Amino acid sequence: MIRTLFATVAAVAISAAVPASAETVAITHAHIYSMGPTGEIGSGTVVLKDGKIVAVGADVGTPSGARVIDAQGKIVTPGLVITESSIGASEIGGVENTNDSGVSGGALSAGFDVQFSLNPDSTLLPIERLTGATSAIVTPELRERRRAHGDKLFSGQAAAITLAGGRDMLLKPKIAMAMEAGERGAAQAGGARGAFIVELSAALEEARSYRKNRSAYDQNRVHPFDLGRADLEALGPIVEGRAPLLIEVHRASDIRQIITFAREQKIKVILSGVEEGWRVASELAAAKIPVILDAEEDLPNAFESLSSTLENAARLNAAGVAVSIHGPELTTGGKAVRLAAGRAVSRGLPWAVALASVTLNPARAFGLSDKIGSIEPGKRADLVIWNGDPLDTQGAPDRVLIGGVEQSMRSRQLDLRDRYLKPDDGLPPQYH
Repeated sequence: MIRTLFATVAAVAISAAVPASAETVAITHAHIYSMGPTGEIGSGTVVLKDGKIVAVGADVGTPSGARVIDAQGKIVTPGLVITESSIGASEIGGVENTNDSGVSGGALSAGFDVQFSLNPDSTLLPIERLTGATSAIVTPELRERRRAHGDKLFSGQAAAITLAGGRDMLLKPKIAMAMEAGERGAAQAGGARGAFIVELSAALEEARSYRKNRSAYDQNRVHPFDLGRADLEALGPIVEGRAPLLIEVHRASDIRQIITFAREQKIKVILSGVEEGWRVASELAAAKIPVILDAEEDLPNAFESLSSTLENAARLNAAGVAVSIHGPELTTGGKAVRLAAGRAVSRGLPWAVALASVTLNPARAFGLSDKIGSIEPGKRADLVIWNGDPLDTQGAPDRVLIGGVEQSMRSRQLDLRDRYLKPDDGLPPQYH
């Protein structure tokens, strides 16, 4: 029996070593929105091999031996990229022990790294795949945001993940450093906006000094730093311009201040929230700063967002700002995201730009556009075949492929629904 068990385990291990993505797949008769150089293709073919896209176009042939998926004229797009999410790091918002997306105590601030909180067995991943999402930007969030104030300036390091099933969900770690400006940033800095920029400047200066004098730091030959080693190390990519600060900010004057600060510090930034971004759209465009916003935000929920408008995304885009869209809550996933993008279309954002706001634009903002965000040769084969308009409630995914592998269109919620639906002959077997 033991020998049989070992033989079975070995067979499973051998089969697992041969990835399903090794097959060649051809998606034919597809209405393709590539979000890449080929643009929109009324009827074309996408060829996938070894988990990557190898060809896309109206005249692309079907390779011999390829598995053919006939799209029958349906829309095919890149998989959605969910931004500023806690997917994979938080399971149930109301159950504290299932939330690993941020810290409320301890020594870490910038040093917190959300990649180590990721759970590939999260029941939320299949749910998000069913919405057409294939990857996500998991963003740390300080637990203190529910309190009056805290003492941590940075939320921590964000990570990009794939929503495919399996152990290896990490696409890229440390892709941005998250933090909050405005009212919440002021609270973290001691209670006033006047302290926020000063503290942020001091933190970046410490990081630069640390990187120049690491050996002296190790030998205790430098003055004590306010930040610990882990925080100083984490800020290295920021001060070197290799990774951006992802800053949540809302008021027009605060946005202007961040624009000036980024220019003077020579750092990259991505701005989130930006309810009053339309008021400084030309300045954001000139600085080439990408933004992430909730396209459905139009209520003045705070003094710093009095000028909120549903036309924010359209006005920013018209000014030349690269816009990405997230859902009404940072914990919401693909369905809310694509419907928020559809709502922006009703308020003046061009449809193709709205699709880019949930695919290519977030990929570009976080330095992932060489891997995801569009249907181009060489990129990951993350695609969705839709049975309707992706940005409309009447559209939904028919098939989702991640890394060239067709994903299950089931989730725990669907399994529970079907388990407890009463069949025609009475109660389900579990009740007998």
